[in-house]
Amino acid sequence: MAVAAPISPSHIAIVKATAPVLKEHGTTITTLFYKNMIGAHPELKNYFSLSNQSSGAQPRALAAAVFAYASHVDDLAQLSALVERIAHKHESLNVAPEQYAIVGKYLIEAVAAVLGDACTPDIAAAWTAAYAALADVFIDREKQLYAAHAGWTGWRRFKVQRKVAETPEITSFYLVPEDGAAPLPGFKPGQYVSLQVFVPQLGHMQPRQYSLSEAPRGDYYRISVKRESGRKGEEVGVPGLISNLLHEKYNEGDVIEVTAPAGEFFLEPKKGEEEKPVALISAGVGLTPMVSILNSAVDAGSRRRISWIHGAHRTESRAFSAHVRDIATRAQDSNDKKISATFFVTAPEQKDVQGVDYHFAGRVDLAKVDPNGALFLDDASAEYFICGPYAFMKDMERWLVGAGVAAERIHLEVFGTGDQ
Repeated sequence: MAVAAPISPSHIAIVKATAPVLKEHGTTITTLFYKNMIGAHPELKNYFSLSNQSSGAQPRALAAAVFAYASHVDDLAQLSALVERIAHKHESLNVAPEQYAIVGKYLIEAVAAVLGDACTPDIAAAWTAAYAALADVFIDREKQLYAAHAGWTGWRRFKVQRKVAETPEITSFYLVPEDGAAPLPGFKPGQYVSLQVFVPQLGHMQPRQYSLSEAPRGDYYRISVKRESGRKGEEVGVPGLISNLLHEKYNEGDVIEVTAPAGEFFLEPKKGEEEKPVALISAGVGLTPMVSILNSAVDAGSRRRISWIHGAHRTESRAFSAHVRDIATRAQDSNDKKISATFFVTAPEQKDVQGVDYHFAGRVDLAKVDPNGALFLDDASAEYFICGPYAFMKDMERWLVGAGVAAERIHLEVFGTGDQ
């Protein structure tokens, strides 16, 4: 992680001392911040998910991040994972260095407005210095990330070459550059791309991130998108805004804008690490980065042991299940047995055969999985990649930690607004 510019000891002391106050009023501050900043700079609407703004998830996440920074302002190494995730997200949205000054102005103004007389000149100066130091960390890291995609900066026009329904709810979009330039830049299996589309009812562009659901190839990128109905407590008023638009309005030949692949959630084959087993644990459409990881390992002839563990509500809602079963079956039939698959189905139907269509009824329960053959709990080098709803990922993480897995060997794909 980049090193922050020095902050004076007095400023550090003030920031740490005021951290509890920021925690208490954090969401109020960040809600006001977004309102004022976007009101003054409507062009920034293109950078933020309206769903996360409407639900309050974005202000809550920013408040949590600000509190975390204040608590560790004198030891940013504790936040390296969070900084890396945010930097990749910023890169994928084409955030520019000069935009940090805009954010800083409205964030400090919101702090002053909410705290009132409690925000003394010393407190304002300390937070201004702290923000400037953190902004430098992000600007430096994002500069490195942009440089890694030589020749590709900003949004690039891609054409939908193919549109394939994987399930009644999940559709794959095969994307190729509109200008026909090839080969496409590679990516690390598990990473995502940002895309943006014009939303007529909003009158502006909206971005979203989608995992690449295929191994790196030179001729196309593939994303697999779930149609979100908005039921079960999802964001009111704008459920699945972009996913529904893609499903209903974008067809073969249509154009969308895409940024270069990004993301810190990936499994990159490295020499000397092929003996480390990996468990890919997912729920619902969270399987998309796992397919990229699995296919990449198979294509590379990896000797790594891989366990696929997936949960879905119904068998018909599982994308790529036949593909995964075929890979696992071939591995078992070859006596190699390096790849296994375990399927959970919440609501099996009468036609579903246990042991054939699924292994366990109910939600994913790692206690039911072979502890050594599929979870590799007897191997202290094993890695665990988890993707799905946030609550699901945290449940899986807690179970693994409780089973003795070191936290640094567990990787979560946190797409949206972060650790709330």
